[in-house]
Amino acid sequence: MKRVKKYFPLFLMMVPGFIYLLINNYLPMFGLVIAFKDIDFTKGILASGWAGLKNFKYLFSTADAFIITRNTILYNITFITLDLIVAVFLAILLHEIMESYSSKVYQTVLLLPYMISTVIVGYLVYAFLNVRTGYVNTKLGPLFGFPKINWYMESQYWPFILPIVNLWKTIGFSVMIYFSAIIGLDRSCYEAAVIDGATKWQQIRHITLPLLKPVMILLLLLQTGRIFYSDFGMFYQVPMDSGMLYSTTNVIDTYVYRALLRLGDVGMASAAGFYQSIVGFLLVVTTNLIIRKISPEDALF
Repeated sequence: MKRVKKYFPLFLMMVPGFIYLLINNYLPMFGLVIAFKDIDFTKGILASGWAGLKNFKYLFSTADAFIITRNTILYNITFITLDLIVAVFLAILLHEIMESYSSKVYQTVLLLPYMISTVIVGYLVYAFLNVRTGYVNTKLGPLFGFPKINWYMESQYWPFILPIVNLWKTIGFSVMIYFSAIIGLDRSCYEAAVIDGATKWQQIRHITLPLLKPVMILLLLLQTGRIFYSDFGMFYQVPMDSGMLYSTTNVIDTYVYRALLRLGDVGMASAAGFYQSIVGFLLVVTTNLIIRKISPEDALF
């Protein structure tokens, strides 16, 4: 009670966030029962019969189970790796020009795509890749001597297109997080390094990157927990839901959405979400255990 009285203003500030977390993250967990039910809307959720693991069997017994699992994992690993490397690199560059006016312009340019709807991003990509009027086929292709390509019919190109589009759209947010973390670093470390004659590269290698490590690990853990989730808009809107691209663009989220549209099976969709949550939880715990072995001071729990 003494601690509660001492930190009462902080507890009071926590209440709105706690209520939001309770309503949006914990109360919906009661709906997990749908994954084990054979839903009959005339009876309601609780009165519907139990289906056991039938909904999970459907998800794993299809011919596409391996493809959607492979795509989901490999795309997210690629996204996480590119986001970490490029975001840290750009954040360091921004920090080096922080005093100039151009820094504000670069920050705005980097963050702007993050604010754009994925639907709009899909049409921007379409403007570049359209087989007849797209910029790539009409301008870049003739310039470099490449033939016209029907991008929305050729699946082999999309494992490269989607990471590029995702990086362009989402990198600004990560850059701002790392940039804010760099600004908050102790300036005396850099001043002492300059006095000792350290170059910019030595300052980055021995001061900036080591001090950024906790933030990098935190974001890595958060992203690892969602490795079985996908940006639905990125995989549905950007490829324009082209059936010819399913082999390289179909992930768990888009597969469940299409199955839900065709079959209207709410139980199967709930089972897929439950499966993703369990795997995500296990991945976070596993990653954290690995970090505890490598760097105990940076582990979350």
